[in-house]
This record gives sequence, C-alpha cells and structure tokens, in this order.
Amino acid sequence: MNRLEVSLLIGIIVSAMLCSITAFAGECEEIRADVLRLHILANSDTDEDQDLKLAVRDAVLEGTSELFVTASGKEEIESRAQENLCAIQAIAQETIAGHGYDYPVEISIVNMYFETRAYGEDTLPAGYYDAVRIVIGEGAGRNWWCVMFPPMCIPAATDKESSSLETQIHQLGQTPQYTPKFAVVEAVESLRDWWDS
Repeated sequence: MNRLEVSLLIGIIVSAMLCSITAFAGECEEIRADVLRLHILANSDTDEDQDLKLAVRDAVLEGTSELFVTASGKEEIESRAQENLCAIQAIAQETIAGHGYDYPVEISIVNMYFETRAYGEDTLPAGYYDAVRIVIGEGAGRNWWCVMFPPMCIPAATDKESSSLETQIHQLGQTPQYTPKFAVVEAVESLRDWWDS
C-alpha cells in the first residue's frame, strides 16, 4: 500500500469511530433526559452520620414508593416530586429527630453531575441528571444515590417477583463496571463538568 491508500484507510477508520461515538453520545443524552435520580448527602463522614443518612434513605424510599412507582414518565414523576418536596422533607426530618439529631434538611430538585454507573446489565452514562437532592445538616459527608425513574431503587409494590428493597439497595452500592464506550463518555463529561465549574 502506498501512503495515499494508508491515509485513506486511516481516515475511513477514524470517521467510522467518530460516527459511532457521536451516535452513542446521542443515546447517552437521551438516557440522561429520561432519568430522575435521588441523591442524599450526609452531614459528615462519621459512622453515626452515615448511618443516619441510610436511615433517611430507607424512610424516604418507603414513604414515597407508592407515590412514585406508578408514574408513567419522567415529567410526571418530576412533577410529583416537586409537589411533594415538603412531604419528603417531613419524612427526612422526622427520621432525623427520631434518631436523636436536630440537623436541618434541605430538599430540592437539581440538575447535577453523576459518574457512569452500572446496575447489572443496565449502565447509566456520566453526565448531568435531574435529581431530588436531600442535604442533611452540613452536607459534608459521603453521598448515596439511586434512580427514582425508571424505578430502580423503589420496588414495584405490585410486583411480587421483584427483589426486596434491601437487596436492591445493596446492589446499588456495588462498584461501577466500565466499558470502553462509557469510558469515552465519562472522560468527555468529566471535562465538561470541570470546564463548567
């Protein structure tokens, strides 16, 4: 092969790769647009504050499961979340007080950055997602998050075959598994997050 043929072949390969990555990035953007996450930030990293964060998580998931599991789409669940921010805050505040703490709680719907995360065979790409965010006290501790819609952290109340809430929560805490396509998306989204900061 001469240089022209090699250059042409390299150009074709690079073009094919760019088209594939561009199409994949479009699919990732669609996923991010259709998902609502739950994000809980602990007061601190002490064992007590981390345990409290998990107690708030359990109470919020239990107290909102019927409210959110029947939503037909992201717009509907986001609207329900917005309408019920005070109720979610009350659940969190009661749980905190019940555990002997007086931390304030801030609840809001935000658009924030998340890294790539695999849930079994499903992978959520890195990027900005809408999320119901619960900040306990100073909000200086490790966080916990899951997917409210589609309901990956809220078990369907009518699905007897679904795993228990405890099992689902355990699975959400596992280490993410990466694939090359998601690694590229994560790198691009991390740069975008750094640039926007």
